[in-house]
Amino acid sequence: MTRLTAQIALVLLLLFALGSSSFAQSPTPTFSTVPLVPAGTGQLSSPDLTALFPDDLFTKKSSDPDSADENAIQPGPALGFPIPSPQTIGATSPLFAGFNGISHFDQRFAGSGRFANSQGSLEPPDQGLAAGNGFVLEAVNDALAVFDQHGTRLVGPTPLNQFFNLAPEIIRSTPPIFGDFVSDPKAYFDRQTQRWFVTALQLDVDPVTGNFGKRSHTLIAVSQTSDPTQAFNLFTIDTTNDGANGTPSHAICPCIGDQPLMGADANGFYIATNEFAIPPHNPFEFNRGQIYAMSKSQLVHGTLLNVVHLSGLSAPGGARAFSIQPATSPTLEDYDAEDNGTEFFLSSFSTLQVFANQVTVWALTNTSSLNSATPNLSLSNLLIPTENYTLSVVATQKTGPTPLADLLNSTLKDKDSEEFINTNDDRMNQVVFSQGRLWSGVNTSILQGNSLVAGIAFFIVKASTDEGQLRASVENQGYISLQGENVFFPSIGVTASGKGVMTFSVSGPDFFPSAAFAQIDRKNGAGPVQIAATGASPEDGFSGYHAFGGGGVGRWGDYSAAVADGNTIWFATEFIPATPRSQLANWGTFIGSLPTN
Repeated sequence: MTRLTAQIALVLLLLFALGSSSFAQSPTPTFSTVPLVPAGTGQLSSPDLTALFPDDLFTKKSSDPDSADENAIQPGPALGFPIPSPQTIGATSPLFAGFNGISHFDQRFAGSGRFANSQGSLEPPDQGLAAGNGFVLEAVNDALAVFDQHGTRLVGPTPLNQFFNLAPEIIRSTPPIFGDFVSDPKAYFDRQTQRWFVTALQLDVDPVTGNFGKRSHTLIAVSQTSDPTQAFNLFTIDTTNDGANGTPSHAICPCIGDQPLMGADANGFYIATNEFAIPPHNPFEFNRGQIYAMSKSQLVHGTLLNVVHLSGLSAPGGARAFSIQPATSPTLEDYDAEDNGTEFFLSSFSTLQVFANQVTVWALTNTSSLNSATPNLSLSNLLIPTENYTLSVVATQKTGPTPLADLLNSTLKDKDSEEFINTNDDRMNQVVFSQGRLWSGVNTSILQGNSLVAGIAFFIVKASTDEGQLRASVENQGYISLQGENVFFPSIGVTASGKGVMTFSVSGPDFFPSAAFAQIDRKNGAGPVQIAATGASPEDGFSGYHAFGGGGVGRWGDYSAAVADGNTIWFATEFIPATPRSQLANWGTFIGSLPTN
């Protein structure tokens, strides 16, 4: 069997192992109201490193179950692996600047007071980023930090459990005591309100066994001022959706609102989740994407009591909606005021479709009604044709030292070699709405000769509504790829003038996992790849090794981040730094900036 045949077979196996397609008709979305519960205040603090830290006793992966997604539209004969001409690696712009963000070492040893030495080891970091007013706020699994724009750390890293006033992740007593599972952080600075937002998912945990409990929540933090080093107001939304605590009753629940995604327009703040059953109750069965919409100004002022919950969502043709990415905008002027306020979303055609050449555009209209006592929203969607994209193959990496693998191999029968890197699937990544266009990208496989590499497909979609009628079309699209190497987990930041920067990770035969970016605009698409930070060694974390339940593929991502601050775009992605590591992982993040004027 050739390498290409084996790679195609692996992609096909992933699809058929997860079920066949369904031709169900699109149900009408269900609108309901669920409570938003105040949860006190939180504030970042710096870690207490005065204690001696034992070896890691607890490891954790972020919750990212695969979806049993349904696809109503089958691939046609025109579909196939993309075969674009690869980009070159260009000289890095002299205007570029950057610094190391939070590393796994920082995350593992974050915490003060009763939270000192309370963190487990996590992969992947799940990159969140926000920038404004001279501050840069970074969020990862499971810690927060604030930097100034020169890279000086002002406060943090603070464990998310500590920030959100939850139980410590683990108390290393004998026996250990387990606390709340928190994951998938996102961060956002809203220029209209001059407030900072942080979101994450939470899942109850049995303190004795560490097993998942029966209730889950989306956590929301909103800064009290324009300074993210000061106090935040905290809120929770119950996402269990089993009929208790004012939630709707969904058939497969109790459920978790996995990977909460955030967006905003002039009127509202929006969170989209993927609803999965909580193990052991129908473990990880998928129940469509969910959208939670709330008044932004009421949330900022702490007067919001209820949230509009949209469930039963389907893409055109009946496919169950998955990873519906809400849009953010670089300035107030970029918000869409048509139809009394419109928030746009993008989603892939299907995360489990082997080949796809369509994306779904969503529009939530009459968002100004969120500021009233009786919100009256309308949701529509439209499937539009795009270039081909597909499930992404795992990424290779340059050969180098792997001390964790060596340690494990010295004592275990099942020997591990250097890991591959997981590039996940082709779900839609971060979405930005600027000048009437939606910008985003997905992971994909790229065909190069007789082999496949991980690459990126990006889309610039013109979108508008007129009296409730959604119109959308692709204005520009293209690919990012490197000859013989892998690029993955894109995010695009866009200024109000339409200048963009896409960030992503790079790895392959010639690269340890590195941070990279490419400039992008509506007319010319993406330019050459520029290396922001060169990886110092291979990814050598626990998640891919047999001793920790892995199968030779380490977790990465699950996403990067890029945001505009005036004419400067800030971006952050995962790489392997030349800094101290913990025993069980060596990932780090890199934060870069590039003026675009």
